[in-house]
Amino acid sequence: MFDIFTILRDNWTLFLVGQYPHGALGGLATTLILASLALLLAFPLGLLMSLARVSPWRWLRYPATVWVYVMRGIPLLMVIFWTYFLVPLIIGHNITGFTTMLCTLVLYQSAYLCEIIRGGIQALPPGQYEASRALGMGYLRTTLWVILPQALYNSLPSLISQFISIIKETSLGYVINVQEITFAANQVNNQLLTKPFQVFFILAITYYVLCYGLTQLANALERRIARKRLGSAEPMPVPTTDN
Repeated sequence: MFDIFTILRDNWTLFLVGQYPHGALGGLATTLILASLALLLAFPLGLLMSLARVSPWRWLRYPATVWVYVMRGIPLLMVIFWTYFLVPLIIGHNITGFTTMLCTLVLYQSAYLCEIIRGGIQALPPGQYEASRALGMGYLRTTLWVILPQALYNSLPSLISQFISIIKETSLGYVINVQEITFAANQVNNQLLTKPFQVFFILAITYYVLCYGLTQLANALERRIARKRLGSAEPMPVPTTDN
């Protein structure tokens, strides 16, 4: 136990920010930046594909469906290698490990975000769509202004849970030398050589604390959404008149 505290005391900056400011930014900071950028960039792509998946037009629905099934059916590590070797061939020059991992996560997570948003859309009662069409709104206006805002709000807990998955998936960036927290832990382990359990125990606790906090946030949002649904579902009181 004392070894763990000693390792933390001597290497906390490496775990937190890598070699920065004397070198490249790394550690936990890179993990969070990579995961956040991946979620932000994958979200618009997943949103467009979810709209394609629920659209009445087959020329939109079929390609989006194929993309989702392909991405969800292959390991992330394989996508990392494809991106690592294929992108330089396409653009004509090498890219950094961080960029490779970011592109991989954006492509891979777009399929999962698509299904999360699609589930939020399909979970809404059909009366929402029917009422909007009865008011004269077209399909696109109904989807963008009535259905989509409610679906995204209801999908918030699932989006946070997916962000947790992205944080854990960034650890695979270690295989292409992305200087995230797993890479930093391996650097510490290579320096110490005799305390691998303590080093990777610190790594595991770091992931656990971070993901547990985000899980609690997702649970709190889910309870709030459930209370709001329950409140909106309560019938209005019927006024009574005194004789």
